[in-house]
Amino acid sequence: MTTTTPPAPPFGRALCAMITPFTDAGALDLDGAQRLADRLVADGCDGLVLSGTTGESPTTTDAEKSALVRAVREAVGERASIVAGVGTADTRHTVELALEAEKAGADGVLVVTPYYSRPPQDAVEEHFRTVADASGLPVVLYDIPGRTGTRIEPDTMLRLAAHPRIVAVKDCSYDFLGTQKVLARTELAYYAGCEEHILALYAVGGAGYVSTVANLVPRQLHSILDAFDAGDTAGAARLQQQATDLIESTMSAGLPGTVTVKALLNDLGLPAGPVRAPLRPADRETTDGLRAAYERLQAA
Repeated sequence: MTTTTPPAPPFGRALCAMITPFTDAGALDLDGAQRLADRLVADGCDGLVLSGTTGESPTTTDAEKSALVRAVREAVGERASIVAGVGTADTRHTVELALEAEKAGADGVLVVTPYYSRPPQDAVEEHFRTVADASGLPVVLYDIPGRTGTRIEPDTMLRLAAHPRIVAVKDCSYDFLGTQKVLARTELAYYAGCEEHILALYAVGGAGYVSTVANLVPRQLHSILDAFDAGDTAGAARLQQQATDLIESTMSAGLPGTVTVKALLNDLGLPAGPVRAPLRPADRETTDGLRAAYERLQAA
């Protein structure tokens, strides 16, 4: 019987959807971003995804996005991959951001489904093809219909997988059957975008994860993949379960993950700063609950 080794994940296995640190006055904090990026990579992140949902991309300028990529690249060098979020509701603007990310030193781009206008699937497909054709960078499709209002349907994924620069998916579809359909028929690298799916997706052939919670506990999440790769499936399940409390507190507490992660990072004395409006900071009770969940996981 012959076996085939799956291709190596294009950006590593353990990716953090990094927050964008701001100063107390609300300006971009490049020094803080460099310090946070260095810490995340030192603690096990193979890659950093900048200017995504967690990175508050709707409220950062094009110039800030480029400056962030340059600063983080300077901080981490070649120790980690950098994927730049460039998705907007406008195909032309998305192309412009992709070209700027390439100039700034990104290794790939994260492109979300165009939001608000809710384009049909043929238009969604054309949008991604246009962006992928525009630069030399590999593309990660970002499927998060809960925010965009539009799925990248599995059949659309199957067609897009034929494009040589469309190499990966950040999967927040909550359609595990559809995901497995695409996994079985393509070589797209599927990254879990929802932390509760890290082990489940990895076990059926996923590439790893792009995680908001990794801003807080990068080593603990990385250890789930390590245990599975070592053949310790029971240990991997235990580690996934141990993280559930913090995952729920961070991602399912009625606040965006950006808000909860920044609240806890600030409480821990790590670079974060405020969120930008229309987001508002977490209150003290929420922050205390996050801190308690974090400390329970650290003690596990």
